[in-house]
Amino acid sequence: MNRSAQEILEDARQLPPDEVNWLIENLLQEGDGGSEAEIEAAWGGEIKRRLDEIDSGAVELIPGDQVRAEMVANLSPQARARLRP
Repeated sequence: MNRSAQEILEDARQLPPDEVNWLIENLLQEGDGGSEAEIEAAWGGEIKRRLDEIDSGAVELIPGDQVRAEMVANLSPQARARLRP
């Protein structure tokens, strides 16, 4: 008897958080076909590329306070009201 994805999801919601995290990590790894070493290597390359862009001046960094202010400005009034000052 095959169980539906909905039934499996309902069961997964009953798991403790650490088991949910384990399940998610394993499902994601299955989906992309990459091993952990391949994923780490890809991220290492991406990090190097981004650092090289910063060092060469090809990209301009934006101060964190400015980014946060822009993000807050784009929130709904209700979401903004929930933020701490």
